[in-house]
Amino acid sequence: MNINDAAKILSLTGTVTAKDIKQAYRKAALHYHPDKNPAGIEMMKLINAAFDLLKGVTDDIFISAEQDGDNNNQQNYPHELNEALNAIITLDDLIIEICGSWVWLSGNTYKHKTIIKEAGFKYASKKKHWYFRPDDYTSSSRGSYSMDDIRGKYGSKNPEKKQTKALTSYH
Repeated sequence: MNINDAAKILSLTGTVTAKDIKQAYRKAALHYHPDKNPAGIEMMKLINAAFDLLKGVTDDIFISAEQDGDNNNQQNYPHELNEALNAIITLDDLIIEICGSWVWLSGNTYKHKTIIKEAGFKYASKKKHWYFRPDDYTSSSRGSYSMDDIRGKYGSKNPEKKQTKALTSYH
C-alpha cells in the first residue's frame, strides 16, 4: 500500500497533519467496526494498514485529489469498498485477498459470477481473478504484473470470513 492508497481508504485529501490522520482513523474505525458491519473485519484490516503507513508521517503532507481523479470518488471509496465486501463476504468457496487498496477474489467464483459483478468487481482474465478497485484508478501496467508480482509489491492479506456458530444445547 502506498500513501495515496492509504489516504484514499481514510478519505484524506489536501494538507494532512498527524492529528488529521488520527481523526480520520478514528472516524473510519467507528464507522466500519465489525460490530456494525458484516465486512467489518476486512475493512478494519484495510483501515489499520492505512493508519500504520500514515502514522509514521511526522511532517504535514499534501495528498492531491488530482493524482487519483475526482475528489468525490476518492471520498466515496471506503463506502464503495465496504458495500462490495458486504455483498460477497458470505459467499462460499471464495478466497478474498487484499493487496494495497485493491481486493482480489479467486476460488470457485463461477457460481457467484452475477453477484460478484453486481458488487462492482471486474474480471482480470490474465490473472484469473476478480478485482475491486477505485473507479477512477487507471492502471499503467495493463495487466503485465502477475498476482505474485502484485503480492510482492503491495503485500497481501487474506481476511477471515465471518463464521456463524452453531448453537449447541447441553443436557
